[in-house]
Amino acid sequence: MEIDSFFADGAKEFVNYQNDLRTKRAVERNIEIIGEAVSCILKKENTISISNSRKIVDTRNRIILGYDSVSDDVIWGIVILHFPVLQKEVQELLGE
Repeated sequence: MEIDSFFADGAKEFVNYQNDLRTKRAVERNIEIIGEAVSCILKKENTISISNSRKIVDTRNRIILGYDSVSDDVIWGIVILHFPVLQKEVQELLGE
């Protein structure tokens, strides 16, 4: 996952994320892209099961429409807790 590459120079820790504006914006942009992709997939093929798909799309919308309401804690929780699950599910869907 591209987000992992943003931490190649340092530990994947919340404090590193929180103190690096460039990394924060890159992670947020990736969440926007992933959220849009999930939305498109579900519109075209509603039989595909993706955990937390609605939350992924909602987070994308929140980032795009309301930067003032995006919490570092929430974004970090998504990166650490939800993206590994999403990555595994996508790999299974692709037969990898």
